[in-house]
Amino acid sequence: MAIFLAEPPHVLKLLAHTVRWQIVAALAQSDCRVQELETRLARPQNLVSYHLRLLREGGLVGERRSSADGRDAYYTLNLDSLRSAYQASGAALHPALACVANPKIVRTRPYRVLFLCTHNSARSQLAEGILRAAGGERVEVFSAGNQVTAVHPLAIRAAAERGLDISQQRAKHLDEFAGQLFDAVITVCDRVREVCPVFPGDPPHIHWSLPDPTAVTGPENEQYQAFLNTAHELATRIDYWLKQL
Repeated sequence: MAIFLAEPPHVLKLLAHTVRWQIVAALAQSDCRVQELETRLARPQNLVSYHLRLLREGGLVGERRSSADGRDAYYTLNLDSLRSAYQASGAALHPALACVANPKIVRTRPYRVLFLCTHNSARSQLAEGILRAAGGERVEVFSAGNQVTAVHPLAIRAAAERGLDISQQRAKHLDEFAGQLFDAVITVCDRVREVCPVFPGDPPHIHWSLPDPTAVTGPENEQYQAFLNTAHELATRIDYWLKQL
C-alpha cells in the first residue's frame, strides 16, 4: 500500500525547535519581556530575539509596547492561533485527533485569584466579573489597584454587553488584601506589575499585558470600542486559563 508522505504542518516545524518550544512554554504561563525570556531560558538575547521573530512571523506570538516603559515590549502567546494550528495538525493525521477533550481536575476548595491594575477601574474590574461568571464555584475572584479611582462607566457598559453586571463591584486598594492567601495573582497592567507586592506563600504571578482602555481619547464610540476589545481579550485569556484548573 502506498503511503502519502506530506510535509509536516508549519506549526510543528516551528515548535520542534528547543528554543522556540521553551519560549512558547514560558509565554503560555505569562506575558514576558525579552530580557525575562533570556533569563528563564538561560539563552543569549540575540538567540531569543531571533526565535521570537520566527514565532511572530508564524502568527503564534504577538508583541506590544509596555505602558510602563516604552523602550520595553511584552510578548504574548496567541492561544487562538496556536490551538487552531495544533488541531489542524492533528486532523491532518487523523480526524479523531482534531479535538482533544480537556481533563477534569477535581479541587477540594475554590481557586483564589486576585487581579491587579493601577486604578482598579477597568481592566481588573472586567477581569474580576468575567472570571467570576465563567469560573462559578471553582473560583473566588477579587481585584484591586495601587492608585484606586472608581469603576469606569464604560467598563460597566462593556460588561453588560456580555451579559455581566459589574455595577456593584467597587474599586479596592491592594492593601485590603495584604496578608491574604491566593492561588494566583494576575497583573493586567504593565505599571502595577513593576510594584506588585509578594503575597503570603509566594503564589504564581501571571502577567497579561493589556493596553489601558481609559487612555483612548476621541469620540465616545472609539473609547467604548477600546473597552469592548479589552473585555474580549480578557474573556479569551480567561477561557484558556480556566481550562488548566
